[in-house]
Amino acid sequence: MGRRPSLYELTATAHLPRPREEVFDFFADAANLEAITPPWLGFRILTPMPIEMESETILEYRLRLRGIPIRWRTRIGAWDPPLRFTDSQERGPYRLWNHEHRFEEEAGGTRMTDRVLYDLFPVPFIHGALVAPELRRIFRYRAEVVHRIFGGTPASPNSPEDVVIRRLA
Repeated sequence: MGRRPSLYELTATAHLPRPREEVFDFFADAANLEAITPPWLGFRILTPMPIEMESETILEYRLRLRGIPIRWRTRIGAWDPPLRFTDSQERGPYRLWNHEHRFEEEAGGTRMTDRVLYDLFPVPFIHGALVAPELRRIFRYRAEVVHRIFGGTPASPNSPEDVVIRRLA
């Protein structure tokens, strides 16, 4: 009998006082990934630059999770400028990682939403003790940097804009 899935959903929303096209263009440029990734992860893009982002583009990264070196490869799936794009892990630390980046116009700017569906390899208690706190920390850091770049104020923990993680299965 196979392992029971442990599917989780992470949602993070940022309200940015800039036009949707400008925000989308920033996130569609792979060179900006290092700027919005926390320095403690030692994140580096291995794919030669410049990277032409479109459906089926493959991105290779190197990072360190709790000191452990990880190589990560993702593939761009949906590519719908300036509305959304998705990337899915092909190789990396998760059993499943599917990340949707959505950009919606709203009064005074853009609502950017990250929605990540992920599943872990079978290690008891690891999600609550390590993974969920680290993902919250990473996405909160990202929100702080994005707000420094585009303006606005990042959410405080437990606000409606904060990083929300829930178990789906």
